[in-house]
Amino acid sequence: MKRRRYRLLSFIACALLLLLANAYTAHAQYPTTNTRPGLDTTVSYDSQGRPIHKRTNSGNDSLKHRDPLEDSITITYKFFDSTRIRKLDTSINDFSTRYPVSPKYVDLGNLGTAAQSLLFNPWLKPGFDAGFHAFDLYRYSIEDTKFYQTTRPFTELAYLLGSSSEQMGGITHTQNRSPNFNFAFNYRFALSPGKFRNQNTSFNNIRFNTAYVSPNKRYSSFFIFINNRVNAADNGGVQADSSLNALTGQLNSPFQVPTRLANNAGKGSPNPFNTSFATGTHLSETILMYRQQYDFGQKDSIVTDSSVIKLFYPRFRFQHTIKYSTLSYNYTDGDVIDSNYSKYFNMQAITGDTISYKDKWNDLTNELAIISYPEKNNLNQFLKLGAGYQALQGKFVYYNGDTTFGLTRNNIYLNGEYRNRTRNQKWDIFASGQFFASGAYTGDYAALISLRSQISKKLGYLSLGFQNVNRSVSFVYDSRSSFPSLSEGNFGKENITHIFANVDVTALQMKLNGDYYAITNLPYFSDFFNAKQYSSLFNVLHVSAEKKFPLSKFWNLYSEVHLQQKTGAAPVNLPTFFTADRLVFEGNFFKNLYLAMGVEVRYYSPYKMDNYSPFTGQFFNQGSYTTSNRPDINGFLHFRIKTFRGFIRLENLNTFNIANGSAGFGRYNFTSEHYAGRTLWLHTGIWWNFIN
Repeated sequence: MKRRRYRLLSFIACALLLLLANAYTAHAQYPTTNTRPGLDTTVSYDSQGRPIHKRTNSGNDSLKHRDPLEDSITITYKFFDSTRIRKLDTSINDFSTRYPVSPKYVDLGNLGTAAQSLLFNPWLKPGFDAGFHAFDLYRYSIEDTKFYQTTRPFTELAYLLGSSSEQMGGITHTQNRSPNFNFAFNYRFALSPGKFRNQNTSFNNIRFNTAYVSPNKRYSSFFIFINNRVNAADNGGVQADSSLNALTGQLNSPFQVPTRLANNAGKGSPNPFNTSFATGTHLSETILMYRQQYDFGQKDSIVTDSSVIKLFYPRFRFQHTIKYSTLSYNYTDGDVIDSNYSKYFNMQAITGDTISYKDKWNDLTNELAIISYPEKNNLNQFLKLGAGYQALQGKFVYYNGDTTFGLTRNNIYLNGEYRNRTRNQKWDIFASGQFFASGAYTGDYAALISLRSQISKKLGYLSLGFQNVNRSVSFVYDSRSSFPSLSEGNFGKENITHIFANVDVTALQMKLNGDYYAITNLPYFSDFFNAKQYSSLFNVLHVSAEKKFPLSKFWNLYSEVHLQQKTGAAPVNLPTFFTADRLVFEGNFFKNLYLAMGVEVRYYSPYKMDNYSPFTGQFFNQGSYTTSNRPDINGFLHFRIKTFRGFIRLENLNTFNIANGSAGFGRYNFTSEHYAGRTLWLHTGIWWNFIN
């Protein structure tokens, strides 16, 4: 209870401090006077470096013009290591853009539990990988970090309340302290007790990042700090799926259903004030990244009637990036019931009442790169060559915590990149490569090339790409990991070839996508503990289509359809058909009211979905259990009034059932073998923007 109170008080305190900071800086920040030599001192500059003439009339001018930017904001952002400028998403009809688990994923029945993609989604990075990706949806990463540029301090507060005391909240704040310096702060938390025994979860994410450019525009730097914490209890699934049928139409709580782990009914309860548990997974991650750049190039200037604006065109850049990260992944059971382990998981007898598996990694990477810009007026065209040194240290705590083992790995890699987005925006070329030249991952590499071109204004854009990755298997498959992975021996390098094509038909509001994979040496788990490798070549084909169908002035249908198929006897099970559709009544009413209300439907065809092993943190292939789920159906009412957005959702209407002469919402869909999904679930949430 103290821990939850502390989180809520921290959330409120952060919100108040950020709002006070906005109020303090709003009047002093914009415009800022630029006193650099050579510039007109009668001119001030906004956060984008645009000149604003000072007024010379000291008296009260009743006819003075109102500043058009006084009550508005210009804000854009780029993802880290990207040149594409994006705008904030103000849409309201797609709730999945704000909820961590998208329709393309299924979790184990509760927010914060392990989640898996319904679409084929292999890991496409060479080199070191710890192998724990079941909780990636609840983690911030460097790749999804946004670097903003804004003319006003901007804050967004979010709070979501769900059934069974589920809560999720967050703060996003960014501002330009000067035209050359921006910082952004993100915080997100979630608490979810769940409906079943020992299903409570929580996760916390913090991110702070800055971007700085020197006044002469030669030096620039980027800093990112990320901290992720995920705590997910695990009950191993229900002991018998049929036990849920007796709950239909009754007041019985699913909490009373016997589970395969943590089945001591005298311990634990579905309590939102209690986030601790005896059995489950703890993930902790910290990332620090600092990148600095220095440019050589050509000076220039623009002379107007009353000012001189200095410009600088980089032609040659030195870049240094240093990153330090720690990752700790731990499964523990402090209340072992030996008979359950042997009965349901075929695990040998356990001595004592506690088991624990823990892998901890420290990763320090130093990288130097040289970047050349062939054309001074096109910074979206460049060639980059670099090299990096990686120092890895692993520490593994076995079984009861008494035995530890350490491991050190040093690696040297080379990388390169070429980008060219033509100034007419009709051609966009991207090519990149990485090769591990020495160390534990010698021979690992990744190569990617893609081409995007505008076919015509009517037909839109065509993208084509080729990717090949040769990678060592993730460390969780290694017998030296503390996790009980019983491997067949030394695994060869996994090789994945990915060919893709995308067509964006703007005039028809339609997107067509195709992916072809060719894989050899696929590592996989065949049960709760046994790791194997499928050495034969096999293929996976995936095609999809997305389209908006305007039905009337206010009615629209958003449809997304996927088809995927594997060849051969590879240990990969996928739904052949997947669709997610939204029928929406939407529009702008009463000047400031934007409304979107309707029904969402998600359906995937029956297939042998993977089971989950909490002992290794992996979804594993099985061939005996086949899903027979109903389509997931949600009703929703979303609205926006100026900067306030509200979401009211009644989810899983498909669980309605009549049994034993009474009606209720008790027809469960199963998201993995023995793991039941949610029944009727209410979500209400707000996302509120503040501009100072």
